[in-house]
Amino acid sequence: MTTELGRPRDKRIDGAVLRSAVELLAETGYADLSVDAIARQAGTSKPSIYRRWPSKAHLVHEAVFPITDATALPNTGSLAGDVREMVSRTAAVLTTPAARAALPGLVGEMAADLTLHAALLERFGDILSRGLTDRLAEAVARGEVRADVTAAEIVEVVAGTTFLALLTR
Repeated sequence: MTTELGRPRDKRIDGAVLRSAVELLAETGYADLSVDAIARQAGTSKPSIYRRWPSKAHLVHEAVFPITDATALPNTGSLAGDVREMVSRTAAVLTTPAARAALPGLVGEMAADLTLHAALLERFGDILSRGLTDRLAEAVARGEVRADVTAAEIVEVVAGTTFLALLTR
């Protein structure tokens, strides 16, 4: 059993910081976004933010790509329907003003720092690995997909399709 030391974190600060990050991203873009500006707008301090998120990239990733009910894997009854819905949901998230502002900077930082890349993707690890692997097993049992198709391949297809659609439209 772990005992938390100090006073409990104020969840209102978390929400205010995440909202401020999204709002400021749309105004300034990722490169000009500062933790200081986020703190000022959220009515908190930089140390308070850094106690919650180790870097601007971590904060922006959580603000722009929240884990919500919409993040859950769809269950349309078929793998093809699930993949179509995943592409649709992914495109909806990636076309928000905050995501459009954040993606170039986040992609650049993730490419330069593989540890950051792994840490940011880990937020969705349970959904993408266990959840999608289970869904693929069901699709194999229904005869919809070969047994050698992996969750990682499906994620690459969804991400690649979504990014290509965003770039070409």
